[in-house]
Amino acid sequence: MPNSDLYPLKLQPSLRAKVWGGRMLAAQLQKKLPDAKPYGESWEVHDSACVLNGALRGLRLGELMQRFGQDLVGAGNEPADGFPLLAKFIQAESWLSLQVHPDNAQALRLEGEPRGKTEAWVILRAAPGARLICGLQVGTRRTQLAEAIRSKQLEPLLARRAVRAGDVLSIPANTVHALGPGLLIYEIQQASDITYRLYDWGRLGMDGKPRSLQIEKGLRVANVAARPQVLHPPESDDAQLLVASPYFETWRHRLQGAPQALDSRRRFHALTCIAGAVQLAADGYETLTLATGETGLLPACIERFSISGRGTVLRSCQPPLAR
Repeated sequence: MPNSDLYPLKLQPSLRAKVWGGRMLAAQLQKKLPDAKPYGESWEVHDSACVLNGALRGLRLGELMQRFGQDLVGAGNEPADGFPLLAKFIQAESWLSLQVHPDNAQALRLEGEPRGKTEAWVILRAAPGARLICGLQVGTRRTQLAEAIRSKQLEPLLARRAVRAGDVLSIPANTVHALGPGLLIYEIQQASDITYRLYDWGRLGMDGKPRSLQIEKGLRVANVAARPQVLHPPESDDAQLLVASPYFETWRHRLQGAPQALDSRRRFHALTCIAGAVQLAADGYETLTLATGETGLLPACIERFSISGRGTVLRSCQPPLAR
């Protein structure tokens, strides 16, 4: 039975200024930027996300994890470890740092944290000629990578990929990568903020000082052979599975008015509207409307729900438990 204290939640995003950011979050996603700083990220689903609707308004997801546990997040998750996934929008006016993330075992060993960081990107907007980096040139050795960083001759070793709107890239932990200028993406990831910067293009941070690098740890965890491929799923009005990993799935729904009925499989579902407006409905609960750029969360205890409207929504959840 559903927990009577839980219901479909609308979440307050957390906007983050970045040296490589800009104003695209406002122009494309109707985010209300509080000042003239360059904003690069809007964190949509995360431990510190606040509820905007209903009796739980003002509480954070981390607090709800402690109060409701598996009713909110589903079986197989440890509430003490925090919310398991993080969803965000990222926009880049210049290159993000060249970086790499540890896997679960490395995160525990190197940082004492329960999760590493596998992530995936869905490209929402791409300026003409936009590119990203995903992996290193074939044959690059770890010693060669280390020497190239020290001698500031790294760029010839980087595997650049041209991208366009609609492209999808899955980035397993240990993959060297960077997001390029002119891109707006939706990122879904394990809830970890462990990032090892290998290179930062010689720039200064927003405080006027060079940003810190974690070269030694980055070299230890980097998989120099990893070169994930950019995918371009075909246009479809059916629900499309864009990303499938051991940690999350992301589906794209293009809605033309008729509702699509879904089974939660007793997992939470994060729904982010990227165009138009959509409605999230479940029997016995107030319908939740999501405009472009807004995110809702369906608790795991609500087994059946539907989405409707005229718009496009990205739906992310954990894979079902093995039976």
